[in-house]
Amino acid sequence: MSETEPKKRSFLSKLFGREDEPAQPAPAPEQVLPPGEGPKPEVTDATAPGVPAGLPDTAPPLPPENPAPLAAAPAPPEVAAEPAAPAAEPKRSWWRRLTEGLSRTSSALTTGITDLFTKRKLDAGTLEDLEDILIQADLGLATSARIAKAVGEGRYDKQIDPAEVKAILAREVETILTPVARPLPIDATKKPFVVLMVGVNGSGKTTTIGKLAAKFRAEGKSVMLAAGDTFRAAAIEQLRVWGERTGAEVVFGQQGADASGLAFEALQKAKANGTDVLLVDTAGRLQNKQGLMDELAKVVRVIRKQDATAPHAALLVLDATVGQNAISQVEAFRTTAGVTGLVMTKLDGTARGGILVALAAQFGLPVHFIGVGEGVEDLEPFSARDFARAVAGLGEAA
Repeated sequence: MSETEPKKRSFLSKLFGREDEPAQPAPAPEQVLPPGEGPKPEVTDATAPGVPAGLPDTAPPLPPENPAPLAAAPAPPEVAAEPAAPAAEPKRSWWRRLTEGLSRTSSALTTGITDLFTKRKLDAGTLEDLEDILIQADLGLATSARIAKAVGEGRYDKQIDPAEVKAILAREVETILTPVARPLPIDATKKPFVVLMVGVNGSGKTTTIGKLAAKFRAEGKSVMLAAGDTFRAAAIEQLRVWGERTGAEVVFGQQGADASGLAFEALQKAKANGTDVLLVDTAGRLQNKQGLMDELAKVVRVIRKQDATAPHAALLVLDATVGQNAISQVEAFRTTAGVTGLVMTKLDGTARGGILVALAAQFGLPVHFIGVGEGVEDLEPFSARDFARAVAGLGEAA
């Protein structure tokens, strides 16, 4: 082939208006060189693996024999890292749960106090406005008047800092609550120690029984539950679930069974087993329904046929969201069931948590537990100081 032929092809390509593919050079004739002489091959990414000639000293180790084809091997698929398990949320202290639960009540009180006493001198009108704020939080007329009087002592025509008013509020509330803040005593000489749980519909009796069972079991006590709310199949099932969770035996019957008869049977079993605590659930009933209240009185009478001292505690479970209606509940259930103490639930769902102060001032019944949530740990023994400081928006007591 002549040296001018590639140029002719290039000219013809231009003549017909198309690009010509680059001509491939003719292969050079194979030359036989003496060993060790001649150019060394250039090392590139495409250099066939397994050819050691010409490799630099820094070359990576040779791959194994029978290498893969020259085409770049696909990168191994990325394995998505499993998401790290979320860090367990630190267990909240009781103080934190209490303050969060009472935040609606506290906010209503402290905001009103701050707005009222900021840049304003104290006079009769100011104290009347303060009373209104306290009454709206359901602290009651007597308690509200008492706190307003304490704020006004020696401070007329003077400006008072809202923080000082909150401190007075906490002090007066604690004074009222301290006599009623008492734990529920379990007399170990009484086997079983019978606790009757009463209250209106929706107050949280059955849930409270489950939480108390968990607490008593954590203390090492044996517990039996009596599903005495025979009107609601859901209540029976709920108590059975709590029994499974806590390891407590549950005595239950069919829906619509006689509640007093079931309580009698449960007490018999608890005595035979040497059970430490028997918690008896009852159906929710409105305090103004005399027929239902008479049935509750019958449950008490039947229990006393076996043990004249039982029930050893009758706890009224109150829903804090009902406000002043709680007063009439205490009056009715104390007469019918001989209520010995109170449990206040759902304080986290209302701005009317002050009703607990009004009840303490009026009835003086022990307040054994308060609830600020759904968890087992959200029902705790009542502390007057903690409650008073949380309601007033103050920090935890030292």
